[in-house]
Amino acid sequence: MEVKLRDLLRQAEDGTLQLPDFQRGWVWDNDHIVSLLASISSSYPIGAVMTLQTGNPDVRFRSRLIEGVGAPTSGSSPDPSHLLLDGQQRLTSLYMALRSPDAVPTKDSRGHAYRRYYYADIRAALDLTRDREEDVIVSVPEDRTERTDFGRVVKRDLTTRENEVQRQMFPLNIVLDAAKTMAWMGSFLKAGSSMDERLQTWTAFNDTFVAPFYEYQVPVIDLPQSTTKHAVCNVFEKVNTGGVTLTVFELLTATYAAEDFSLRDDWAKRSAELSGRDYKRLLGNVKAIDFLQIVTLLSTYHRRRTHLQANPGDDRAPAVSCKRRDILSLDLADYKRWADSAMEGLRRAAAFLHGQYIFASKDMPYPTQIIPLSAILSHGKGLATDAQRRKLAQWLWCGIFGEMYGGSTETRFANDVPECTAWLTSDGDAPRTVQDAQFQAERLLTLRTRNSAAYKGVFVLLLKNGTRDILTGDKIDVNVYFDRAVDIHHVFPRRWCDKNGIKRSEANCCVNKTAITERTSRGIRSRDPSAYLEWLEKEGVNSQTLDAFLDTHGVDPVTLRQDDFETFFNKRFEWLVSQIATVMGKDVNRNDSKNESPFHRDPSARIESLIAGGETANVEFKSTGRFDLRTGNKGHHIEWAVAKSVAGLLNAWGGALLVGVDDSGQLVGIEKDYPFMKSQNRDGWQQWLTTLLANSLGMATATRVSVSFARTHRKTIALIEVPKGDKPTFATNPKGHREQVFLARVGVTTRRLAGAELLEYQRQRWPGLA
Repeated sequence: MEVKLRDLLRQAEDGTLQLPDFQRGWVWDNDHIVSLLASISSSYPIGAVMTLQTGNPDVRFRSRLIEGVGAPTSGSSPDPSHLLLDGQQRLTSLYMALRSPDAVPTKDSRGHAYRRYYYADIRAALDLTRDREEDVIVSVPEDRTERTDFGRVVKRDLTTRENEVQRQMFPLNIVLDAAKTMAWMGSFLKAGSSMDERLQTWTAFNDTFVAPFYEYQVPVIDLPQSTTKHAVCNVFEKVNTGGVTLTVFELLTATYAAEDFSLRDDWAKRSAELSGRDYKRLLGNVKAIDFLQIVTLLSTYHRRRTHLQANPGDDRAPAVSCKRRDILSLDLADYKRWADSAMEGLRRAAAFLHGQYIFASKDMPYPTQIIPLSAILSHGKGLATDAQRRKLAQWLWCGIFGEMYGGSTETRFANDVPECTAWLTSDGDAPRTVQDAQFQAERLLTLRTRNSAAYKGVFVLLLKNGTRDILTGDKIDVNVYFDRAVDIHHVFPRRWCDKNGIKRSEANCCVNKTAITERTSRGIRSRDPSAYLEWLEKEGVNSQTLDAFLDTHGVDPVTLRQDDFETFFNKRFEWLVSQIATVMGKDVNRNDSKNESPFHRDPSARIESLIAGGETANVEFKSTGRFDLRTGNKGHHIEWAVAKSVAGLLNAWGGALLVGVDDSGQLVGIEKDYPFMKSQNRDGWQQWLTTLLANSLGMATATRVSVSFARTHRKTIALIEVPKGDKPTFATNPKGHREQVFLARVGVTTRRLAGAELLEYQRQRWPGLA
């Protein structure tokens, strides 16, 4: 049966409807109350309540008044005719908000207790484009005064009837009292200059907002007096929601049931597939509400597209959206039409995410990003070309590292679906998620746990980069990931960091972490990096092969062999920055000095340190860049020696080339080169170097090399930082026979390799290219 809401609340007030004492207390927060009031104002179902007729001598429960109902003046409560078994949270919230003259004692989203009154904004209620939950139902503090600027500025004062009328804010605690509502209406009509205009406004508000409250009917399941105690307990345990509101899914389930369709059964079948063997690890956590959002996105996207095809350029076209009101408006025909497409989108999303090396739901940086991704992929044949796949990957990574899904997501879903779909099928503008995404380099220093989406993103990016286990050399694909328990571990172990005075903030950030198998992690334990590399070599890993494995992690093996945390950190920081820039398709935000790493050293200090350490496998000295100290003239063989050194470092593990320092570490200075430059100064020297490397190694390679200068002891030294090459680089002598040669830094020399020796070196250095 159905009972008017105002009658149910009246029964609660006079005590004929009470709670069995075993019911838990009222626990709803402000957001739940606002949502409930919005649903009633729109005549949406709020679910049935269940009552039990009292009077059975074998079923006697101690009862209590519904919270908020004042105690009777006689001092004792009347005997109830009915007990409320299910619906306590809803009816208690509605009684306090709509019948009680006192402020409602509730709490905010963080659990902080406070008291609120509820109003309806008349202007917003009459604007059909406004959301009732977000814009129309207004929750105000106990003193009926809204403030901003930390309480210093009064935004809205509703302390008097005159102020309420002036601001057109109708108090909801009188909406079910016809006499009080009429009195408030009288004040409203008198307050305006035009009685006809005010009457027109009130009539529209009354019809569209007040009347739905006054006439609202609640389905009531009334258990008869003959119901046994055992049956009552079983029913209560099954139907009582324990203080949690009915979900959108439950509301739609009730709506579709009227048309003989079981949404619950339909979702159970679909959920079973998503939790099955093929998709469980990635899609097993997809909830019913997620699925409904995908279906609603598809439905509203199709509705908008159909409208615009018939009415091009119409700015009144229905919006793409998947908010609560949109899901509740999803009729059964639309659900049936788009549910299978949503499932296909989820299947395609799982395949796409596997291709991005996201294998498990725990590693999905933003689980909610699966919702728009599935909607985007549900169209047509999905990703038909590699160009489309690369665009979608850019959108995914911009969402992850731009941290675009950390706040309100429904609006971003609604933007991403049409914008990304159009972008994939044309050369139009990139979606806002791609355009707006920004990553700050120093953010890497704060990524320490899986609580951050970007932290998970770094982990996945390592796998996507072709990371190999440093013991077995196996590429970490989906099989290795699950079979060998791959997880995130420290490169420099925590115990080593503690022992050597490394701050926890730096030791535990993602720069010092990588992906390895459980077995490898057990072998590393808390050993010093140099010690665990020795252990790996004793286990049979060739030294050069081990260096190649470490390179796939963006780890400089030289720094590990020297237990040099600071240099390791600086180099890996820069490597991660470059990897993130690549997948986002845009530069990472840096400060002018690019000194975000806590171990960054200015060029002078770094140069002095490198000179003091002498030439090594990744540090080389050159006296000059162009000037021949023996002849006193320009020497092309001197230039070629510089180019060869850069190529050798690229093809090994990267490093630094100091120009202006002789083999013994004595300062010479690049000033001797200036007379042979077009511009006889430091800028001219740098221009010469760029031209030399572009002609010898190619412009793309030349741009990866960075140059800085330091003035020490009246000599200018050039520091050329050379990254590890991600593929073989061949060098050509611009003044020679144009023969391409392969050079590599081996020990403290740069050697030319050819034939079988070259092939074996390349196989070990770049195993992923084999």
